[in-house]
Amino acid sequence: MTALTLEDARTGLAAQPFSVLLGARVTAFGNGAATLELDIREDLLQQNGYLHGGVLAYAADNAITFAAGTTLGPSILTSGFSIDYLRPAKGIRLAAEAQVLYSGRRRATCRCELHVIGQDGATTLSAVAQGSVMTRNGPTA
Repeated sequence: MTALTLEDARTGLAAQPFSVLLGARVTAFGNGAATLELDIREDLLQQNGYLHGGVLAYAADNAITFAAGTTLGPSILTSGFSIDYLRPAKGIRLAAEAQVLYSGRRRATCRCELHVIGQDGATTLSAVAQGSVMTRNGPTA
């Protein structure tokens, strides 16, 4: 497999309509790690003014999958993940930083930390996630 680049990752993310809708961007990619960021907007908040948990879960899922892509290649799918919400996410930007913990020929396990960056630049750990990614077996329906 030829090593994928940050530009390859950005092209892959741009091909996901939901990621485009959220305004997500890949800011780091390679060597078993990936970072996905998005600006926190009012339309992504829940009723108490915090970033919606579904947005955090989306960011964890995609960051985990992109990190795994650095070792497994582009033809992959998330096989499962869990997330623990540690504290409410309130700020101006979300950064989901994922690292590969283990990678075999067809499967990788990754961990992701989700940090919120405040107006003052302070970073707060809001959630952690762990997930598995698998290579695809031929065409999907």
